[in-house]
Amino acid sequence: MPSRKPNATPEEKSVWADATIETAASPAEITQQQHQAQRSTQPAQYDLEGLMTDFPTARELERFVFDETGLVLNLKGRANKLKYQVAMDVLNGEPVDPAFIGTENPYVDKSDMVPVEDIKEPPPRDAAIPPRSTVQNSFHSRQIPHPDPDYRAQGRWCDVTFRKYDSGMITYEILGPIDQRPHGEKIDKFGRMRPEVIKWVDPRSGEQIIQRADGTLTPMGKRLRALMMAKKVNNTNFWSVWIDRDFITLDHSAISNPWAAE
Repeated sequence: MPSRKPNATPEEKSVWADATIETAASPAEITQQQHQAQRSTQPAQYDLEGLMTDFPTARELERFVFDETGLVLNLKGRANKLKYQVAMDVLNGEPVDPAFIGTENPYVDKSDMVPVEDIKEPPPRDAAIPPRSTVQNSFHSRQIPHPDPDYRAQGRWCDVTFRKYDSGMITYEILGPIDQRPHGEKIDKFGRMRPEVIKWVDPRSGEQIIQRADGTLTPMGKRLRALMMAKKVNNTNFWSVWIDRDFITLDHSAISNPWAAE
């Protein structure tokens, strides 16, 4: 900006005013103005005929646009003239409809990738279980043998939460972990062995009943109870100390006279 003088001429004051207006604009606005001015003065560098000749397929066209601009386009299935028009607009710096913007790298071929099986939703919570607000106590263990036989043979564990409700009902819920495991083998187009599919190892069970309100055990409850009773703590076991326990409120009147009527 020119330095101000005490006795400035009208022409110099005009220059200072113009400089002040220019510096008041933000850098982003100045860059945008320069870009628009450059686009208006420079002729288009790409035309439809050239693009259609050099890039006969949508994939080749998408890759060229990606190399030149870093922008991912989604042109497959579009009308032939439309996709070349969109690509030409992008290459020439024109705005493009967001509907034509893609997200996947055009150099990645999905047919070369190992497919991944869709993960399933865990089983629903048993409808007979009381609301969570009536949970009396809960116990979480990360040392329960994994339900998957292969992982169990490797000595891997799963995470299980036990809950006891005010009604006396006890439930369990396997929370994870969730892993991916290759399944099968096939030779790809490059002659390399690769998995046929990636499957999920998902032990999640949803919350299920193992002890009913009347104290009877389900078949799964009998097995889990036996497992937790085998885990010792002091002179007792995990089932009695951490899972099937009751919290009581100390009644001082009962200490002095336990025979008093309620």
